[in-house]
Amino acid sequence: MTTITTATGMRPSAAPRPTLAIAREAALTSSPAPTVRDGMSALEGRAAFAALTGTATPRTSRTVTAVAATVDGGANRMKTLADFQAYAKRDDVPGAAGVQAVKFLVTGVDAGKPKLWLLDGNKYAYHYDFATRGLGERVDLRTFNAQTYFTDARKNVAGTIVLHDSYLHADGKKGLFAVEFWPTDPVKASHVNKAFDLIAGALPFAKGRLAYHPAGDTQEALAAAEAGKLKRCRVPVVSTEKLFAGVTYNGLNPGVGFGVLKVVDGATQGPLTVRDVVLFKNSIPNDISHVGGIITEVPQTPLSHINLKAQQNKMPNAFIKGATSDPAIAALVGKLVRYEVGPNGYTLREATKAEADAWLEAQRPSTPQAAPRDLSKKHVVAFDQLGAKDAGAFGAKTANLAELKKLLPAGQTPDGFGIPFSFYDTFMKDNGLYDEAKKMMAAPAFKDDPAVRERALEDFRKKLKKATVPAALEAELAALQAKFPAGQPIRCRSSTNNEDLEGFNGAGLYDSYTHRPNEGNLSKTVKQTWASLWNFRAFEERDFWRIDHMSAAMAVTVHPNQDDELANGVAITKNIYDENWPGFYVNTQVGESLVTNPDPSAVPEELLVSAIGPNGEYEVQRLRSSSIANGKRVLTDSQLKELVASMEKIQEHFKRLYRRQHDPTFAMDIEFKITKEGKLSVKQARPTVQ
Repeated sequence: MTTITTATGMRPSAAPRPTLAIAREAALTSSPAPTVRDGMSALEGRAAFAALTGTATPRTSRTVTAVAATVDGGANRMKTLADFQAYAKRDDVPGAAGVQAVKFLVTGVDAGKPKLWLLDGNKYAYHYDFATRGLGERVDLRTFNAQTYFTDARKNVAGTIVLHDSYLHADGKKGLFAVEFWPTDPVKASHVNKAFDLIAGALPFAKGRLAYHPAGDTQEALAAAEAGKLKRCRVPVVSTEKLFAGVTYNGLNPGVGFGVLKVVDGATQGPLTVRDVVLFKNSIPNDISHVGGIITEVPQTPLSHINLKAQQNKMPNAFIKGATSDPAIAALVGKLVRYEVGPNGYTLREATKAEADAWLEAQRPSTPQAAPRDLSKKHVVAFDQLGAKDAGAFGAKTANLAELKKLLPAGQTPDGFGIPFSFYDTFMKDNGLYDEAKKMMAAPAFKDDPAVRERALEDFRKKLKKATVPAALEAELAALQAKFPAGQPIRCRSSTNNEDLEGFNGAGLYDSYTHRPNEGNLSKTVKQTWASLWNFRAFEERDFWRIDHMSAAMAVTVHPNQDDELANGVAITKNIYDENWPGFYVNTQVGESLVTNPDPSAVPEELLVSAIGPNGEYEVQRLRSSSIANGKRVLTDSQLKELVASMEKIQEHFKRLYRRQHDPTFAMDIEFKITKEGKLSVKQARPTVQ
């Protein structure tokens, strides 16, 4: 039996692992988070915040005999990697989740007698804690911050040594120790050099793998201006882009799965089921059915449909660089495997059919379920007359978009209409399509063979598209079409009774279409949207969750289509790395290259906007640049400020709507675009899957 186990030392996370690049954006202060108390900045105030909110974690001290320690929990030197790991604390930080990090403090900088202290993260959470409790300094927090940050005449230099142990150097060495400082602190070359030299001498095992990482725009600009000084001091500098390029593993969604390991190359993937573990070679699919596990060779965005599906269905999902060229993985292709994404990388081994079957049954509901649908609404209704209360008849997508129209400024959401579930139900009954569906599903080959099932569903969708819409419905759809200006393309979007729900977002299951002026009656495009209820991936998803297919229904969200947009984006209305600090996570891509269903080679811009400023103001942390924006930012400062203001409103409004005011984990998943006129348009909002 072949088993592959990696040991990257990286904890699986919800995001890729390039070290964060932070740019302070003073303009983003539309609604600053409150500071913990007077005199306590975000630099050192986290412990108090945690204590106030009940999120503090008790810590225990450990003795490390191999470390040259002269105070409790502080060391001047470490002999081995094991010593570093004993002092290190694993944490999720923007862009580098689950890394091992050791804080350091250099004292006596102003007196010409600098001394390095390496802090035991199990005993001291913050530099100030160590300075006062470990070294016995009698100094208040405000004074300590003034002596340590944002000054050229600093008494102390404080920072962190971050171990990126999945980083691969050009010479084959693995692991990078990055010396970092508070991202907006302009630490000059003289202080960088002083800290770097002391750290290099204290960590002999890091030789050749130690570098200074400018962690934000301020430090990057300063490092560029002082490049000559850093070079003369022999301080190697690693950029955020280089760090990201060197990452070889990222566990986006931890978990265990079973299935036959299949390699898929390109857009044609064939029928994939929950009994497959899929390795996508050099690409990321636009959508995927429910599978046993996912491996990609291309870095993923946390907000892509593929990762949202992985989170919803608890599918292990990881980026593994060069996976198809690994002989150990190649030896398992075509075999039944157990695949686990875990704290130290991934494990892949052969599995027995008995253990795979037992695992699969344990994941499914024990009893069948019916998706509720309200068929009492018989007419098309404008967004102005709809709201969250109408989700039962028009679907959550339509209802939430109508709710957004009431909440956000005029023009920030589209005007539109909802076609109720009853139209789909009448259409299916009038054409005998429910009976056709039952007959199709009863066939033994349909049940047993995914390829047969996929072909049968494709044929059934063709029948739906060719079927006749009842005259009364056709007339109402024609009247709806007439409400739009002549020549206006019309967007028809799926709004089912089994998507955009709490605990089940159904991302990527169904299709939306644009009706062009030369396509005749709107019913043509509405039927295309209805037919997508019977997509293979959607059918497989419902079947896994034992949802009655006859209870599924498709409403349609209808609004003007906007072509030639400047950008598309997805955002989560919380700080996905640290719930202690209010914030928003944003992925944006240039033009019509979608973040949710990306082009295989397109990497989006990733931002984290969180209230970590010295006075609780928002900071923009730029984690990754768009691969197709030619080095430019996708969102302008004013667009980002407007988006943040809207996300604040969305978060608070829907928290009340879903009665989750006191739940710190609640967040909304929104989709937005920047129109060709440069305006923000929010086009969807749904609860995130916890």
